Amino acid sequence: MDSSIRATKALHVLVATAFLLLAAASAGNFSQDVSVTFGGPRTQIFNGGQLLTLSLDNITGSGFESKNQYLFARFDVQLKLIPGDSAGTVTTFYLSSLGSNHDEIDFEFLGNSSGQPYTIHTNVYTQGVGNREQQFRPWFDPTNAFHTYTILWNPQRIIFMVDNMPIRVFNNYAARGVPYPTSQPMRLYTSLWNADDWATQGGRVKTDWTKAPFTVSYQNYNAVGCVAGAPANSCNGPWQTQGLDANGRNRIRWIQQKYMIYNYCSDVKRFPQGLPRECGLPRF
Repeated sequence: MDSSIRATKALHVLVATAFLLLAAASAGNFSQDVSVTFGGPRTQIFNGGQLLTLSLDNITGSGFESKNQYLFARFDVQLKLIPGDSAGTVTTFYLSSLGSNHDEIDFEFLGNSSGQPYTIHTNVYTQGVGNREQQFRPWFDPTNAFHTYTILWNPQRIIFMVDNMPIRVFNNYAARGVPYPTSQPMRLYTSLWNADDWATQGGRVKTDWTKAPFTVSYQNYNAVGCVAGAPANSCNGPWQTQGLDANGRNRIRWIQQKYMIYNYCSDVKRFPQGLPRECGLPRF
């Protein structure tokens, strides 16, 4: 059997196992844990707070935020993205402290023309400075079923995961001169909005409003971490020191080799004075 086929089958088994474990975990309640930020009735909650939908029409999009702020935490949510022609739309799941010198950790899902794959866009901001984009193609159809997306943020590293599979790590190299978000509490934010000036093929493909309203669904939201203002001993958990073992490092290398479509650390034209410092340090 070809080695790439064996690797793909192994990945599917790992994904299925991780999905079942996460689905069995306790979830938060949207009715209790989040607040609508914009869009009014375009945000709807169902099933006693277990399912939330955001909609976008030619008037406005919609979004919500966590009621709590966190200084280090793990955030999981299951998403089912817009099917069909979602060109021009952007669905988000991110952390931010807001403000001009904000910290931010981004998952963004860039829409597509029918038949074209979504783009999973990630970025990390510290003190208002980002420019650390990595992008991936999903190895599944993110519109026909729910998939779990995770941001793990602890003092040592940030890990982006899809179905509990690590796709990106951003390490805390503050001691080596690389800024890292350690001091500003952040909320979780989500949104669905129109960005057809850049989101799909650099803005060449515009939103088709005859397909509106566009709707994305969230479920099984869970946030475990250090709530700002709470006693320090109330936020203990394995997520605080979680990293990658040998299997995790093998998985992320394989995913990045097969599914990464952009890495700022490879874009020498963008950084003519030299790549950012972290690009020359161990990735995992």
